[in-house]
Amino acid sequence: MIENKYTDLWEELKKFFSLQVDYVKLTAVEKLVVLLSAIALVAVLLILGACVLFYLSFAIVYLLVDAIGCVWGAYLIVSGIFVVLSLIVFAMRKTLILDPVAKFLTKLFFNHK
Repeated sequence: MIENKYTDLWEELKKFFSLQVDYVKLTAVEKLVVLLSAIALVAVLLILGACVLFYLSFAIVYLLVDAIGCVWGAYLIVSGIFVVLSLIVFAMRKTLILDPVAKFLTKLFFNHK
């Protein structure tokens, strides 16, 4: 009789741990799907943003050529603008990039419902 109870308890424990493993797997897959979809969204937005920036920079160059009358000067000015913007982004990388990514990942993996 006692052996039967231990056997039942052992079977219930095996079921419980099997369900826990399945729960962990499902949670990991859910988090991975959210993470990969966010990465895909950022990649698409970066590609589209690069295309917009490319054509916008040519439009600015053509506007500057009309204003200053020098093609190489217009390209130099637009390049200088990009260098300044790059330096600003680099200087503020913690605030603009690292903190939001860390906050997103922390919220994704450690937000218990």
